[in-house]
Amino acid sequence: MKTFAPTPRLATALRLPAMRRRATETVGEFVHRRLRHAIMTGHFPPGVAVTLRGLAALLGTSAMPVREAIRRLAAEQALELQDNGRARVPEMTADRFRCLIETRILLETEAARRAMEAVDPPRLLDLRRLDQLIDEAFVRGDIERTMELNLAFHRRLYSLAAEDVLTPLIESIWLQIGPFMRAALRGTPGYYRIDRHVEALDALAARDERALVAAIEADVRDGIGHLVADEARRAA
Repeated sequence: MKTFAPTPRLATALRLPAMRRRATETVGEFVHRRLRHAIMTGHFPPGVAVTLRGLAALLGTSAMPVREAIRRLAAEQALELQDNGRARVPEMTADRFRCLIETRILLETEAARRAMEAVDPPRLLDLRRLDQLIDEAFVRGDIERTMELNLAFHRRLYSLAAEDVLTPLIESIWLQIGPFMRAALRGTPGYYRIDRHVEALDALAARDERALVAAIEADVRDGIGHLVADEARRAA
């Protein structure tokens, strides 16, 4: 079956977003968290292979914590460790991508619904300010910042639920989709005719659960769902 991933190539200028190590973190925990965030926000392009030694040099650490982080990320289906000691984003089929989208919609609409009761005026204002930052980054053409802020918006909303048990599950989906988000954002000018975040925020303000669920679903489909349609047209 045709996949989204291009021919594998070795990364020559991989850039990871800057992050600070927490006081309570071990080196291994920090490496895992930083690589996990980088994958989730699209810094590991599909088809690009990285060496453990190269990643260790980039992170300023030894190979051991990098190897352990790669193993953990492989267990989360975010990366795969190859026999030659390199790691890369797994190939993505159209069917699997479609399944991940539908799973993301199921989880995120439920997470938003659960968070609604906790959204008071100050929290709603905070979400509106964050959405404004997303708009500004998008207008600047800053894809990396747009992706980071977009995930932050969704995470901040879902984490307001009294029992936030869904965010870790949602993040596992983001990990598998993240590397493909750059292609999605490159195609957004024709898809983001409606600001779905504004729709979601207005629904939260009105306590309109049905409108909130519809806005979150539309946001997911508008943002990445068109990649499946584009792939289907190319295969036709």
